[in-house]
Amino acid sequence: MTQEPPAVPVTGGKVDGSEEAARPFDALGLTYEETYAHLPEQLAAIDWLLAELPEGAKVLDIGSGTGRPTAERISAAGHHVSGYDVSQTMVDLARAQVPAARFELSDVRALPDTPGAWDAITAFFSLHQMPRADLDVTFGRIANWLAPGGLFVLAAVPLDVDDAPYDWMGQTIRATSYPAEVYPERLRGAGLEIVHNQLSVFHPDFPGMGAEEHQFLYARRPRVPEGP
Repeated sequence: MTQEPPAVPVTGGKVDGSEEAARPFDALGLTYEETYAHLPEQLAAIDWLLAELPEGAKVLDIGSGTGRPTAERISAAGHHVSGYDVSQTMVDLARAQVPAARFELSDVRALPDTPGAWDAITAFFSLHQMPRADLDVTFGRIANWLAPGGLFVLAAVPLDVDDAPYDWMGQTIRATSYPAEVYPERLRGAGLEIVHNQLSVFHPDFPGMGAEEHQFLYARRPRVPEGP
């Protein structure tokens, strides 16, 4: 049975750069899932969320891709997942593969502000295709969208690049990232507490691709102190 969607807005849209960001994922489709869906560190991050979330939590999945494994596992545990992606191909695949969650076509930068609406937000490698100025604003908005005590999981490929051409999975994308030591600073600057910070190396099973360094961060929005 399909779960009831969370009582928060699910409208969004596109901004400058959305179509360019969507192009490689429209082309790759399920090939992306086959290459990245079984990352041990991503599965561990989802397990951590499932152990921490309250019953029937509202979860926002930014860059939800094909819906697997993130939305699939979290919705299967009884939580309400809303996924957003810039790629129509990915949205269509996710809707077919994970009917228990809700998926919409939107760039995260076009989502409406929903202060305190989400118990958790995930962004697995989905914030690399915007300039750093937009990325920093997005971190602040994500922190604001979380309920007090809410959780944020970020996965990134730590690099010192800002909106630069990058070859990946046979596609040319414009990539933005930070060195590994900067991501915790940016999340703290957005008002989040770092719970976990791990670097790992992944070897994609895709022709011509070498090893990738990955960074997984778990963060929490501080709870409001109780009065005397």
